[in-house]
Amino acid sequence: MFEQLNLFTRSTLSKPYTVSQLTAFIRRLLEDEPELGDLWVEGEVSNFSRAPSGHYYFTLKDSAAQIGCVMWRSVAQGLPRPYIPTSGELVVAHGRVGVYEAGGRYQLYVDNLQPAGVGDLYRQFERLKAKLEAEGLFAPERKRPLPAMPRRIGVVTSPAAAALRDIINVLRRRYPLAELLLAPTQVQGEAAPPQIVAALEALNARQDVDVIIVARGGGSLEDLWAFNDERVARAIAASRIPVVCGVGHETDFSLADFAADVRAPTPSAAAELVAPDCTVLRAQIQKYAAALTRALLRDIRGRRWKLHNLERALTHLSPAAQLAQARQRIDDLCTRAATALHHQLALRREQVAGLAGRLAGVSPLGTLERGYALVRRRDTRALVRSVTAVRAGEALTIRLADGEFGAEVLQTEE
Repeated sequence: MFEQLNLFTRSTLSKPYTVSQLTAFIRRLLEDEPELGDLWVEGEVSNFSRAPSGHYYFTLKDSAAQIGCVMWRSVAQGLPRPYIPTSGELVVAHGRVGVYEAGGRYQLYVDNLQPAGVGDLYRQFERLKAKLEAEGLFAPERKRPLPAMPRRIGVVTSPAAAALRDIINVLRRRYPLAELLLAPTQVQGEAAPPQIVAALEALNARQDVDVIIVARGGGSLEDLWAFNDERVARAIAASRIPVVCGVGHETDFSLADFAADVRAPTPSAAAELVAPDCTVLRAQIQKYAAALTRALLRDIRGRRWKLHNLERALTHLSPAAQLAQARQRIDDLCTRAATALHHQLALRREQVAGLAGRLAGVSPLGTLERGYALVRRRDTRALVRSVTAVRAGEALTIRLADGEFGAEVLQTEE
């Protein structure tokens, strides 16, 4: 209101607005209106063109009016389902109203474009997506990792679908070790959602399924609508088994994609995501085997060196070595003892010789050597010291230096 009053006041003054000022003011009025910043417009397409820059320019019209429209290239490329209308086609466009100041005209800046019949479906999709997202059904922290090498893979799709053949071909080429378990269901039409839910529940009731693929080939929004059903999204989110959703083509997004643990752009891509490549696994095994061989060889070399050191240490500590040392010490001690004994004997001999010499000087034997004799009674061996001690006829023993002989007293003389 303040801006409008200011404009009215200035328009009555002598200094007018410039065209740029007026256009900028109108642009602010339109852009500040919340209802014009987020709206859907239905109309017939005319004068559709794509500039070399990649931007779309066209007009929406009905029987009474028309409005220019612009869709920037970056917006068109970011749409999950790019749609290029033809002139005369009835469409529903979402965007905001703005002003192109250089041309002095207002126009609709489009961020989504669908055929008129699809517009209601898309609005339902957005409303349900916002509802489930607010409940946390699409929260990243709810996403679970896929098993590295699944043994059994559950597949929820139509038995006659090309998607199933694509999945089989990919798994046969990449990972033939896995077993496929098909939970058949319709993937299009009103009967499809409850069947998809039942198939998911049947797989979750088993204990031998490692991962589930929910798959369908490409199609229109109506064809894929079963996977935008709230029941299907909730069943996928409630699955205790990790779920990979491969529905449609790369540009197709469904509520099942957001609810799944992993979204794959195609059914074939879903099969590649759940199964490792045997070629890569074989190369990894060979790499690990080579690394293990090197580690074992290093360990063996280390243990051999340690054993060698222990053997050397054991040799030094061996009882045999200690016995050899003891024997050598005994031999040495014996030699030293013998030498000492000989030395002592020689010393003793010299001492004995000396004593013998001295003894010889005082020994009766020495006296006997000089011609003297010892006379003893034969019966008592008593030494006869005087002639008076014997009588004639008594037997005597005479001891000389070199022996003794017997004698008999014939007579005695003083």
